[in-house]
Amino acid sequence: MNGKGSVKLLGSSPSPFVNRVQISLKLKSIEHEFLLETFGSKSELLLKSNPVHKKIPVLIHDDKPISESLIIIQYIDEQWSSGHSIFPADPYDRAITRFWAAYVDDKLIPSFRDFLMASEKERPAILEKLNEGLGFLDVAFVKFSKGKLFFGGNDISYLDIAFGSFLGCLKAIEKLREVSLLDESKTPHLVVWAESFLSHEAVKGFILDTDTLVEKISHELNMIKSMVDNK
Repeated sequence: MNGKGSVKLLGSSPSPFVNRVQISLKLKSIEHEFLLETFGSKSELLLKSNPVHKKIPVLIHDDKPISESLIIIQYIDEQWSSGHSIFPADPYDRAITRFWAAYVDDKLIPSFRDFLMASEKERPAILEKLNEGLGFLDVAFVKFSKGKLFFGGNDISYLDIAFGSFLGCLKAIEKLREVSLLDESKTPHLVVWAESFLSHEAVKGFILDTDTLVEKISHELNMIKSMVDNK
């Protein structure tokens, strides 16, 4: 099946969830209109397109909205089936890659968020949990990549996009909290993979540089702290 018609993406550039969709669209060479959503506010189109969660990203294909980044990636791969394949061809491989993508969203990302928000006293325990989780993913990479550069082998695929889109945030957290989350002693394979992912043509220009993300994350943390203090 080859997708046709108008394509719009509601999102914000710093969002790794939005970056997932942007990278997928780039891989498929899909022309689209990017509609910027401002942090702290929600447009009428966003509220109409995603009334349940009221959050980005939302892909609108011929006036039909699709929400949730991982679901959007799957839709893109199925709707625009020609060209680059984001999912593996083998059903078992597809199932396993979905498992690890869910692991990233359900386990790793909440741990990143907890570590960022935690007090100095709480951070060591959360960091230990994070290191363990990243270690599992490092082992998974060896199995999936089969000696190649990416989880998908010779080129980036679903799991690469699912985790790789958070590398900018990961680097920003490392700088903000003065820790090393990906390093050669703990996750040697992910360190090499991260460099390959960030230098891929489909990824360049979407994930913001570390200093910019540090500034944005710091600003958002201050906003959250202010809201909590004023309750």
